[in-house]
Amino acid sequence: MSDPTQPSAPNFASRDPDSPDFWDERFERRFMPWDQAGVPSAFQSFAARHKEAGVLIPGCGSAYEALWLAEQGNPVRAIDFSPAAVASAQEQLGTQHAHLVEQADFFTYVPPFEPEWIYERAFLCALPLARRADYARRMAELIPGGALLAGFYFIGATPKGPPFGIERAELDALLTPYFELIEDEPVNDSIAVFAGRERWLTWRRRV
Repeated sequence: MSDPTQPSAPNFASRDPDSPDFWDERFERRFMPWDQAGVPSAFQSFAARHKEAGVLIPGCGSAYEALWLAEQGNPVRAIDFSPAAVASAQEQLGTQHAHLVEQADFFTYVPPFEPEWIYERAFLCALPLARRADYARRMAELIPGGALLAGFYFIGATPKGPPFGIERAELDALLTPYFELIEDEPVNDSIAVFAGRERWLTWRRRV
């Protein structure tokens, strides 16, 4: 049975979410059910408590949050490995801030500053399941002890994806070796594709 909250997907040539081509097709054909076209309230509330912190946004998509942070005075870099996503983000940010978005592979990227906060939004759930351990390890490598990994996590396994949901126990097991959970809040204003499944979680890098 089809899910009425999910838009009908066109026929795409690329089926591998570990390839930039997969995401290029979706941005080029404007099939982006994960795109909120704005800045979530939970993000704004968190960012207000961490003013001036340097932020890295992996898998940034259209990068609305990067523009918001830049306008608030936060150092920020947003990355995506899809050229089409980066083009969309740079257009959205405009000439003044387009340089804040880079085409890069999260697993090898070295930001120009040490992030005090990494923002998670539909990045883990976009990765193939085989990359999850790599995700946790690389997040831990990118930030120092006491820095934060914070954002939205799509809880509960899914039969296929993306988005690839993750059971809460599996998420805890994945991140706990590197991070301590310090905030766990419900999300009440998710877009349709994530509705009822997201939680805002803040994890502190273990020293």
